[in-house]
Amino acid sequence: MEGRLNLSKWSKKRKWLTILLSVFGAFFIGISIYAYTLYSSVERTIESIHEPIERVVSEKRVEEVQFEEQDPISVLILGVDERKNDRGRSDTMIVMTVNPSTKSMQMVSIPRDTRTEIIGRGFDDKINHAYAFGGVEMAMDTVENFLDIPIDYFVKVNMEGFQDIVDAVGGVTVNNGFAFDYSGYTFNEGEITLDGKKALAYSRMRYEDPRGDFGRQDRQKQIIQAVIEEGASFSSISKFDDMLSIIGQNVKTNLTLSEMFDIQKNYKDARHSLEKLQVSGSGQKINGIYYLIVPEETRIGLSTKLKEHLNVNNSAVTKKN
Repeated sequence: MEGRLNLSKWSKKRKWLTILLSVFGAFFIGISIYAYTLYSSVERTIESIHEPIERVVSEKRVEEVQFEEQDPISVLILGVDERKNDRGRSDTMIVMTVNPSTKSMQMVSIPRDTRTEIIGRGFDDKINHAYAFGGVEMAMDTVENFLDIPIDYFVKVNMEGFQDIVDAVGGVTVNNGFAFDYSGYTFNEGEITLDGKKALAYSRMRYEDPRGDFGRQDRQKQIIQAVIEEGASFSSISKFDDMLSIIGQNVKTNLTLSEMFDIQKNYKDARHSLEKLQVSGSGQKINGIYYLIVPEETRIGLSTKLKEHLNVNNSAVTKKN
């Protein structure tokens, strides 16, 4: 009798153990399927946005970047105003340098009216015309020449789709320096939260800003930094599918999937420290066209600072003439 009772108890325990293991098994299988689906979705999106360029390594690099060794990298962010049957012009040009050893980033906006040599054309013009003349590669070459640093990667964003990216991360919060009205919206001074449409308007205003295009550049950098922070947060995982869809429609880059994973693994802590740099100069009309003229000492000072952040040897990297 006692043996049958013990057998009965063991049967019940085994039954509950089987149920418990089945639940854990189902949970594990579910997580595995979700992870695989997530990975497959990311892989498909990266394939669709990947836009390889002919040059594999920048001419200003002595050696190829090694992610495992946490070599500092640079990225050219192009905000492009795309038009039908026309590649358009780069409305926004931002260079971001990332140094994982110092856990820091530097970000510099290049005013679109900056006068410099257009590499591949052999004449001086507004720097944002480089993209219109020769696409991403001419833009990268021209920015390299202007800043005298290697440009390793590019990320091209359709500005009309930028508002969708902001919405995909649930909006952004920025600290507005002064109150202004623009494009039907009122932006109060202080901390404000913006959806996609408001963020696009906030980043485009310049005529009411006392600093003109420089003020607009700072607001653009604010939005980009806020998107990076929101995109990296855990809460953004729930919006992952939306983010992937929007990115697939509005972003192009020469980064591969494995390179993105390497950057996420080895460089992610750098996002917590961001220094914003400025290209300064004076406005001047040449043949009736307005340009921003950047003094040579200003350009060299900025270049030196970026080189230090990239751990680039000045003797190994020289400006093209």
